[in-house]
Amino acid sequence: MAARAYWKGQIRLALVSIPVEIYPATKSGAAISFRQIHEPSGKPVKYEKTVPGIGAIDTDDIVKGYETSKGNYVLLDEEEIEAVKLESKRTLELVQFVDAGEIDILYYAKPYYVVPADELAEEAYIVLREALRKAKKVGLGQLSVRGQEQLVGLRPCGRGLVLEVLRYADEVNKAANYFRDVGNSKPDADLLDLAATLIDKKSGKFDASDYHNHYVDALKRVIAKKAKAKGKRVLEDVEEPAPVSRGSNVIDLMAALKASVDGKKKAPAAEEKKPPAKKAAPAKKAPARKRA
Repeated sequence: MAARAYWKGQIRLALVSIPVEIYPATKSGAAISFRQIHEPSGKPVKYEKTVPGIGAIDTDDIVKGYETSKGNYVLLDEEEIEAVKLESKRTLELVQFVDAGEIDILYYAKPYYVVPADELAEEAYIVLREALRKAKKVGLGQLSVRGQEQLVGLRPCGRGLVLEVLRYADEVNKAANYFRDVGNSKPDADLLDLAATLIDKKSGKFDASDYHNHYVDALKRVIAKKAKAKGKRVLEDVEEPAPVSRGSNVIDLMAALKASVDGKKKAPAAEEKKPPAKKAAPAKKAPARKRA
């Protein structure tokens, strides 16, 4: 396999050990990164390490510090930090199994593909995959990578297994802090039925290739044009999304939902709110031409 393995080791379930290799399941292909350039010279900008009141310093004089209070730091050297790092164990022990839908989406951080390390491991790998699928469970464990411990979940995915790095509890903000002011009243039944009809009408199978990052596509076109223009300024016209109509009452919402279900572009209520057009002044009659 051409890709470099993120982790190699074994998955342990009680007395059963399965040699596996873990590979990244995602890549940062869509993002475009920029460098800061000094325009007069065309050269990239570099940054120096400086200290207020001292100026530029040598990188050998830099240590890591943790701020305990404003302006006060506990200094740690590399040896002290290395001493705390966990030994990179080559075993992922599955210690608990939970229902697949029990883990909130907020806890999922990054997915990885898990493949059997060799043909001998394939049989036990398939047994674990099918057992998880039949039970509709996710296996939990902690993976030691580069001196740190990650909480992970293991679930079946097609013919293989996917390991998902999970966030710890203190890495997720409590939803109640953001939703406490949102009302808890039940919506109007007719509105709910219309919304459900609209959702049903637009339902389908997910295919990620149906969606594109239009900003990145436009940016790539500008870069390509400017490369051909040899540095001349190029502007790309990007179609702006239509402004969203913000109805303030139930009648507007009802009309908007009905229009959406019917496939109309604009809700009738939104059209009614337009200011009446000013009456045009009557056109002056042209003077009659004199007969010859």
